[in-house]
Amino acid sequence: MSEGEEKAVALEKELDPEELRIPEVLPLLAVRDVVVFPYMIITLFVGREISIRSVDEALERGRFIFIAAQKSPAEEDPNPKDIFEFGTIALIMRMLKLPDGRVKVLIQGLERGRIREFTQEKPFLAVRVERVAELPAPELNLELEARIRNVREQLEKMVSLGRVVPPDFMMVIENINDAGRLADVVAANLNLKIENAQQVLKTMDPIQRLTSLNEILGRELELLTMQAKIQSQAREGITKSQREYFLREQLKAIQGELGELDERLSEMEELRNKIKAAKMPREVEEEAEKQLTRLERMHQDSAEATVARTYLDWLIELPWSKQTKDFLELPQAQKILEEDHYDLERVKERILEYLGVRKLKQDMRGPILCFVGPPGVGKTSLGRSIARAMGRNFVRISLGGLRDEAEIRGHRRTYVGALPGKIIQGMKQAGSHNPVFMMDEVDKLGQDFRGDPSSALLEILDPEQNTNFTDHYLGVPFDLSRVLFIATANLLDSIHPTLRDRMEIITISGYTDEDKLNIAWKFLIPRQLDANGLKPGHLEFSDKAMKKIISQYTKEAGLRNLEREIAQVCRKVARKVAEGEKGPFHIDPHFVEKLLGPPRFLPEEEEEQDSVGVSTGLAWTENGGDIIRVEAIIMKGKGELILTGHLGEVMKESARAALSYARSRADRFGLNGNFYRESDIHIHVPAGATPKDGPSAGITMAVALVSALTRIPVRREVAMTGEITLRGQVLPIGGLKEKTLAAARAKIKEIIIPEQNLKDLVEIPRYVKKQVKFLPVRNVDQVIAIALRNKIKAGPSQPRKASQNISSGNVQKVARARRACNR
Repeated sequence: MSEGEEKAVALEKELDPEELRIPEVLPLLAVRDVVVFPYMIITLFVGREISIRSVDEALERGRFIFIAAQKSPAEEDPNPKDIFEFGTIALIMRMLKLPDGRVKVLIQGLERGRIREFTQEKPFLAVRVERVAELPAPELNLELEARIRNVREQLEKMVSLGRVVPPDFMMVIENINDAGRLADVVAANLNLKIENAQQVLKTMDPIQRLTSLNEILGRELELLTMQAKIQSQAREGITKSQREYFLREQLKAIQGELGELDERLSEMEELRNKIKAAKMPREVEEEAEKQLTRLERMHQDSAEATVARTYLDWLIELPWSKQTKDFLELPQAQKILEEDHYDLERVKERILEYLGVRKLKQDMRGPILCFVGPPGVGKTSLGRSIARAMGRNFVRISLGGLRDEAEIRGHRRTYVGALPGKIIQGMKQAGSHNPVFMMDEVDKLGQDFRGDPSSALLEILDPEQNTNFTDHYLGVPFDLSRVLFIATANLLDSIHPTLRDRMEIITISGYTDEDKLNIAWKFLIPRQLDANGLKPGHLEFSDKAMKKIISQYTKEAGLRNLEREIAQVCRKVARKVAEGEKGPFHIDPHFVEKLLGPPRFLPEEEEEQDSVGVSTGLAWTENGGDIIRVEAIIMKGKGELILTGHLGEVMKESARAALSYARSRADRFGLNGNFYRESDIHIHVPAGATPKDGPSAGITMAVALVSALTRIPVRREVAMTGEITLRGQVLPIGGLKEKTLAAARAKIKEIIIPEQNLKDLVEIPRYVKKQVKFLPVRNVDQVIAIALRNKIKAGPSQPRKASQNISSGNVQKVARARRACNR
């Protein structure tokens, strides 16, 4: 470049831009990856047709051409917005056409220019150029000399760090004292980024141009320093690896002389024997042999060897061919199930059905069950009982709060600390490939940016797909088709619909007080006596004491709190025994209060008499069934409907539907047609701090409202559940068993249910049916006829009696249904 610089200096004397007649309109040559500066001589290879036409046009017009850089080098057909505004007016010194169609031109930059407008775009680019005059170079002073010296020093450092510059470049800049010229020469020869070079080109003030270049050189110097540091570290790493290699080879030779090398060989041979003993599928065994061969070639202290060894350990320890023999004696299995759990007939029947089919068909795939019910009803313990009845191993994992898909499918081995997912870990823990595998809290799976665990379970819980389940860590298929999967959940709504479709849903409802009493005598009390070191002679519960604990110290569908209260009683008695008091201790209702304190849950107060505007409904909650009171009062007002009690949108809609029904039957109920305009109606559901929602309170609200309007009291011994429509129809509801158990606990004698729910009575225990009378209905007229103490007197415009609203055919159907459901 020194020769080129000398040429530039010589040409500067010969070609002074001020003396040249440069046209105002010039052909434009758009260049890529380079910025041409004044007095710079450079060779360009022109290949685009539009650029070749620009060169030809310039040669015809006196060899002057305007050169500007493209903003994007990838643009093949640039338009005016793709080209920088500032460029250089240049002179074509020499042109040579090459055999491949390109043109080689030697050009010299003359002076800076600025594009004012594009005069044409086809067949070549032409622009109107404004010649930009540089500011005069300032006199050399201390500050300017310091800036020039700083640029030279930075260039020397860059060259020392490996930056390649043209030969004799440093000698040329030592002889340049003009600030503007120095900035141009340095920027032209350092291959700067287009944006940085363009910034230098468009700066007219020489001092400012040199300052801008100084900042650019500073950033480049920092990058070169960091690059040199990285390269040095890499060289040190390579040197260290080579040194470790030679030391390992020497150590291997020493170990060979001492006979210690045989331990390594024996370890590899032991792994090979374990691979064969695991009886893996052929595909898996080939992968294990491949990893073992890699491990033999690695040094035992390397990180890769640790990863390979851990992977082989997982493959070897998984139960590829190990299985337990199913216990297929159905009477004995039924006996075990009866020993461990009270009631739950449907679940026990399903397991015995599976064992029966398994006895007839050996290659049957395992079912996928989902137990749904309130907390504490025995879902998890039922899984252990099933495993014991079948003679299988039992393994349990909890999915509550799981958000990362890798917790199910495993992490890939490329990650540090990678492990298989919970499914493969559970199979290793089980020790056989046909265990009872329980997945607790499947309804509490989460989802975030790390994936959707519910979707990952779709493959696992699909009998058509889980024969080749591939964990990300293992990378080989594992057969899960022999596993008996059991999931548990408190709610079905929060389970992904597709996942719910994969499973056979079995609902486990709550227990009645009678059930809890039997379970306490049979299971809970003996277990807590043993857990607290007591003998049967130390402690005796009376029936009344147990009933008091059940009804006044717990309020749940399950048994957890009941067992806690029994455990508390046992602990207090154990303390007395440890202090030397002699038993036996007889636990009666009075002693219960002394040990456990005052009752926590008082029984629902029975209405002393039938009340106007108060009806009893049945509700379903996560903890089982419950009863609710609905109150309605009528006040003078302007027709406002007031709803309180923390009601949800569905219950509010049921209240509005009940009001519309009452308005449509105003004549039948003997009401003034404008009653709703002259009165405010307030409907309240007590326990306002508890949110309430659901459609099944529709008929309860309708009865309370009609009772308040007609001033006829509601029968206090009747509870009801059902959804209401505007036409007065009663639609079916869910959770009938849980609601019925709640009614039995509350000593309710009669329950009004939708007629379409008669089919659900088969799930209700027989002894509960003896306590409660079911009254099926089809419309609200029938509900009101049953629920209200007295018949409604029809208004003058509708003289029919309320009983006439039910056709004789319907009456007969209802009577038959009542007899059937109460048998």
